[in-house]
Amino acid sequence: MRRTTEKGSRRNPAGLFRRGTRDERGVAAVEFALVLPLLLILMFGIVEFGLAWYSKQVLTNASREGARAGIVWQDPKMSDSEITAVVQNYLTQSGFTQPVTVTVTGAGGASGDALTVKVSENYSFNVLPGFVAAVTGQITIESTTVMRHE
Repeated sequence: MRRTTEKGSRRNPAGLFRRGTRDERGVAAVEFALVLPLLLILMFGIVEFGLAWYSKQVLTNASREGARAGIVWQDPKMSDSEITAVVQNYLTQSGFTQPVTVTVTGAGGASGDALTVKVSENYSFNVLPGFVAAVTGQITIESTTVMRHE
């Protein structure tokens, strides 16, 4: 069997038509290095906004729990602080550790009156500021539930 040399082969003995066969060993690494930051930003952005969405859902459920506890017919009716305690208890049981603000309006009202429970937190991004300097600060995530007293 005849060995081929770098200049030619059996099919191309003169070494002609060798376009595009230069040394391309580092091309894949360079392309990967160019695309990797964009992929990381995309991946961590999905994670970060997923965490923010989870926080929103927990706050929504906590406000519903507080409103439901406050409108149920009982004598005496629940006070603002008792409804706030129900919301805080729900958040603690859910594993939610961020500080929240609970605002209750209409506690102890008559049958048919509206009770409003608003729960909000200042959510700060944890991962993205390390990648994108423009993503800093906090956003306010809040949920408001309005129900009528029984």
